[in-house]
Amino acid sequence: MFTGLVEEIGTVRRIWTVDGGMVLSVDAEQVLHDVKVSDSIAINGACLTVTEVSTSSFVVGISPETQRRTNLGDLKQGDLVNLERSMQFNGRIGGHFVQGHVDGTGVILEINPENESLWVKVQAKEELLRYIVPKGFISVDGISLTVVNVFANAFDFMLISYTQQHVVLPSKHVGELVNLEVDMLGKYVERFVEGATHAIQQN
Repeated sequence: MFTGLVEEIGTVRRIWTVDGGMVLSVDAEQVLHDVKVSDSIAINGACLTVTEVSTSSFVVGISPETQRRTNLGDLKQGDLVNLERSMQFNGRIGGHFVQGHVDGTGVILEINPENESLWVKVQAKEELLRYIVPKGFISVDGISLTVVNVFANAFDFMLISYTQQHVVLPSKHVGELVNLEVDMLGKYVERFVEGATHAIQQN
């Protein structure tokens, strides 16, 4: 589990393939302090298992399914990525519960400044939009955000000045992909309602 509060921006050091899978080495500092092999680190919101760790970088493997569902397959050497270690249940949870299980990707439609804040509008598929509600939570590239508006094929949110300085998103451009994880509560509620409706229909 994660909170969606990005701890650090890392840099992709190297990308290679092993047995058809993608392997990624990332330069970092803060997230390495207490990380060991088999721990989880979210990269752009995708929960990945650390397979190697050194004093200045760590390595993770990325399965074909993760490549299909996320923007990680588009990464190149030198790219910046959002990093967060898995949460510990001995402190405050400042964001919201993020599983690190990316539901799909969205496309940046607009990036517009308003004073020191930044409006970002993201296009998403209907299969994800059904779970996105105004003032609800969403994880975008691993960032815990509050949805402002929901449209027919998109949603938007604002990045305050502080957040802009600590995540990769402001450096992205219109047309780029972002990883999306919707609030899991909506998915559970839908599943429960489907089960209850089915049970009623059977009686």
